[in-house]
Amino acid sequence: MSINIAAIRDLLLPGLMDVTGQYQQIERQWSQIFKTHKSRMQLERTVQARYLPMARLKDEGGQTSFDNNAGERFVYNMEPSEVGLGYAITRKAIDDNLYADAFMPTNLGLNKSFSEYWEVDAANIFNTATTYNAALGGDGVALLSASHPYDDGTWANTSTTPQDLNEASLTNGMKSIRKNYVDEAGLKVRARARRLIVPVDLEDVAIRLTKTELRPGTANNDVNAILSLSGGLPDGYTVMDYLTSVRAWFLKTNIDGLVHLQRIPYETDMFCDFVTDNLLVKGYERGGFYYNDPRAIFGQVPAN
Repeated sequence: MSINIAAIRDLLLPGLMDVTGQYQQIERQWSQIFKTHKSRMQLERTVQARYLPMARLKDEGGQTSFDNNAGERFVYNMEPSEVGLGYAITRKAIDDNLYADAFMPTNLGLNKSFSEYWEVDAANIFNTATTYNAALGGDGVALLSASHPYDDGTWANTSTTPQDLNEASLTNGMKSIRKNYVDEAGLKVRARARRLIVPVDLEDVAIRLTKTELRPGTANNDVNAILSLSGGLPDGYTVMDYLTSVRAWFLKTNIDGLVHLQRIPYETDMFCDFVTDNLLVKGYERGGFYYNDPRAIFGQVPAN
């Protein structure tokens, strides 16, 4: 059913002081965390490859060791989603609306609707980080796992027992990224924490941990090691309004792997239906949020 004069009956009469309902939009948050990639395919794929391992000692006069195990290991699939929303409004509702400046029939907030969708979609990468999704994941385990496989064993980007955010758990996470992240051949990679990601409920904790010059939560005069440990957190912290866990927290690393895929940018269109005289307005966008390397984050999701 179209938006008609019954839906805007008070907008047809003089005397209204104001028309409310439009509010300031939350600033874009996902762009601080995900890297945008243009898409040109129906399905985008990323291959995680295994390169050479550590060199080996060679005996005098002996043979050089060969390793011929390099090649493809894990495949991550990214299929852009179609997102759309539209509305129809009758000609009478347009012609008789006395407050078109406030309730503009050609702009009822489509851009805000799309923006909200993508923020939720981006946050869902973190909200579902402990659940394996075969449509997204490539290595057979969840984005956050203590048993990501590589050729000679496993590596972890979370703890077996999730820890709440505090000084000890944050420094342990920063150390774990540096100590335990390896490539598919088991060689250490230069992985460092760069940004802390928290829900609204942990913003105060994030402020104390990342903004205090002295050691947080104590009367000691020790320096705050978080600010310098393994390079500190140069990108600070980000609060994501759409994280569903009030206790979950994440560290974004310097390794690219959190992907915003843009297949078709946001576009709008409108036309007047010849038969009904209804104005039809719609928006369309195609893309989504994915990951193609779990080394891009470290995280803890304690039970709420």
